[in-house]
Amino acid sequence: MNDLTSSVGRTAAAIAAAVSAGETTAERVVTEHLEAIAAREPDLRAWVHLDARAAVAAARAVDADPVAAGPLAGVPFGVKDIVDVAGMPTRNGSTIPVDGPAAADATAVARLRAAGAIPLGKTVTTEFALFQPGPTRHPFDADRTPGGSSSGSAAAVAAGTIPLAIGTQTAGSVVRPASFCGIVGAKPTFGRIPRDGVTSCSSTLDTIGMLGASVADVASALGVMADDPAAFRPAGPGPRPRLGFCRTAEWEEIDADARSIIERAVDRLAAEDDVEVVEVAPAPAMQGLVSAQLAIMLVECADELDAVRTAHGERLSAALHRVLRSGDGHRWAYDAAKDHAAAASEHLDELFADAPLLVVPSVLGEAPTRETTGDPLLCRQWTLLGTPTVSVPGLTGPAGLPLGVQVVAPVGRDDLALGGAAWLGERLDGSNLA
Repeated sequence: MNDLTSSVGRTAAAIAAAVSAGETTAERVVTEHLEAIAAREPDLRAWVHLDARAAVAAARAVDADPVAAGPLAGVPFGVKDIVDVAGMPTRNGSTIPVDGPAAADATAVARLRAAGAIPLGKTVTTEFALFQPGPTRHPFDADRTPGGSSSGSAAAVAAGTIPLAIGTQTAGSVVRPASFCGIVGAKPTFGRIPRDGVTSCSSTLDTIGMLGASVADVASALGVMADDPAAFRPAGPGPRPRLGFCRTAEWEEIDADARSIIERAVDRLAAEDDVEVVEVAPAPAMQGLVSAQLAIMLVECADELDAVRTAHGERLSAALHRVLRSGDGHRWAYDAAKDHAAAASEHLDELFADAPLLVVPSVLGEAPTRETTGDPLLCRQWTLLGTPTVSVPGLTGPAGLPLGVQVVAPVGRDDLALGGAAWLGERLDGSNLA
């Protein structure tokens, strides 16, 4: 076995290749990542539970036959703490006592394990994956939020302590923290990854996603979780891609500095000879989707958490109580919102008629302070429509913090969304247009 440098900071693909080739061991990889987590955790606070003993045992099982272990042999990963991992408690970002550890893995976790990946523990989520911030801090500015609700997953990846982490998105909980933290975050087509073993917020919207340092790593993990690697193999946008720039109706809500940075990046792309950028405006039928998503999410969250509210209301934060009361108050709008979403989905082909890929803003600006997790406004409609979306890092805001943008593709074209994100990420990498 060669004496390689630390595996920390290497891609999941590089780790798996090194383990499979006998250049390192899964046990060494796990140990190095646990040490990296321990070094950052006092200030980062990204993890709610770590199980070093179980992780080392799993690593030794991989080392017994690394070639047969799978495409993610020895790759450590984190799991958002609304997703079950056998032997670990699922606390849902709440102070409500739990009866004990989960009896079984969620299917998404089980499939990653079967591919040779090793869960190290549970990452911090906001309370029941909604809006009450947890303790996690932004990896580059401790006074700011890493975003939510996949707070710990995004911060742990961005800090370089883990190559991959599971997140979930009901409004903007994968794309937003990825954008704030300067990493890749992908929300696949709705329904592609099974949701069993995951605490539900909204059956209409909840989507399991993945956060990582590279598009290739995220694509590989999504393909494993969906049990369909081919559907997530990044497809290049072609020799002269045609991109649609969609400002959406919420454009004026974005910070002026962020608007300017995004526009200048798009203008620079449009000036290149090997790409064409066209302005895309949503069809009239697609207006009002943010309000529709909000109504559906609030009502379904109130229903899903009704038993929790009844049994443990005194343990829920004031912020969560406000969300649940708002859900009760939006019941009158629920059916119309569902109908509006269905009608808008019928016009998706029109949205992509002029360009097979859209580039859209993902956050209103750089990460705000830790009193909030940021506004998911710019993610809501894409979650409602079920389209694959990928947060692409590379831009930098006026305070020197990351500012991501989204690549959006038609429903079912996760390969195109990921390929477009990889292409765009190469063009934006290192850009500072503030």
